Amino acid sequence: MSSGPLSLLPHCQRGAPLVFPVWRGIGASGGVGGGWSEGWGRCLRWETAGPGEGPRIPVFDYPVWLVLCRGGRARLREVCQRGRGAIRLPTDMLSIKLPQLFDIHQVPKVFQEDSIISGYRHPRSSALDCVLSSFQMNNETINIWTHFLPTWYFLWHFSVLCSNMNFLTDSYTWPLLVYMLLICIYPFTSSCAHTFSTMSPESRHICYFFDYGALSLYSLGCAISYGYYVMPDCLVNSWLHRHFVLIAVGNTLFCTSLSCYSRFLEVQFPQRSKALRTGAFVLPFIFDTVPLFYRILLCCGGNCSPSEALSSHCYHLLFAFLTCFLFTAHLPERLAPGRFDYFGHSHQLFHISAVVGTHFQMQGVLADMASRKAWLVDHGAVPSLLGTIGALVVSLVLNLGIIGIFSAPLLWKSCHSSNQPHTSPCERKEQ
Repeated sequence: MSSGPLSLLPHCQRGAPLVFPVWRGIGASGGVGGGWSEGWGRCLRWETAGPGEGPRIPVFDYPVWLVLCRGGRARLREVCQRGRGAIRLPTDMLSIKLPQLFDIHQVPKVFQEDSIISGYRHPRSSALDCVLSSFQMNNETINIWTHFLPTWYFLWHFSVLCSNMNFLTDSYTWPLLVYMLLICIYPFTSSCAHTFSTMSPESRHICYFFDYGALSLYSLGCAISYGYYVMPDCLVNSWLHRHFVLIAVGNTLFCTSLSCYSRFLEVQFPQRSKALRTGAFVLPFIFDTVPLFYRILLCCGGNCSPSEALSSHCYHLLFAFLTCFLFTAHLPERLAPGRFDYFGHSHQLFHISAVVGTHFQMQGVLADMASRKAWLVDHGAVPSLLGTIGALVVSLVLNLGIIGIFSAPLLWKSCHSSNQPHTSPCERKEQ
């Protein structure tokens, strides 16, 4: 357009503002220079570059829309500039640089993982860098997605159950409601923890505090569903049955406290830290599955008939033991350090095994809930609001308090270091 700017003839300027004529292109019938719609060729001419030169008629192979009114040339130039900016926007988006990755000797010890050599993110990443890193292949990418995608799978199951059950008024469904909420929360919390764990050493600890708290609450959800749906007939209304949820609440507080404390020992005493953290999760698991183990032993003795629920529970136990083994053994990366940094290391397999085990556990709980409803209701084993949703709310508040107690010194340390004089944020990021 710059080689031949447009101008209006005087009789067009005297009329009302003219809006949106269409250039039909070279060779179109009627009009000047290829044809303008509705007689607009009478109102347009092309300026010449100099004496003796003919009009410069540019060749258009597509329609051109113009706004012709007072000051139309300036407005047209502004529209063109905005158009060029809009075209550049996708290019600028594609030019976003993904965060740089580092080897194990380039990051502080608190960020180092056993037998993982490469693929580490910057230990002072911004929140945006952490989000972008989930779309970049590093040693945490699969950890993020192996729990983020299953969150939506469990949410889908939860939504189907909400459409088929009355969770508001049917008290028999309340244990299932608590359980479904928690199996949606724990993988999502884990995914967030792996995403934002490289913003600082302090944020890394706090992210995993929430991860441990979510896992502790998940163990409570298992206990509530097992206590009301899976408990063997001979133990219904027993002392263990009446106090099962209360003991499980205490286990969640123990689990969160011990696992959070273990992070403070991780750098100096890694083996002790690992042992404490493993014990913190094994103890609630063993307690929660006591009713299930008892039912399996009864069936092995010939006192029950195999069922779909029991089959699903057995698959869940199989994957639960596999999950524990992968968490403690660090295989296969210990056999070939550096070979499984991005794909196939134990934490990825641990996530997958835990999710598959939770799937079978969910199927077993649903099968027991449906098949045993009449018997449990007849024997007075009806869930209460305090023993289900009340227990969840109390445990949630207490676990958040424990996380706050462990996070407070880390937050104070972070704020104190950020207020040190003569240290800019950029300098702190490079430390």
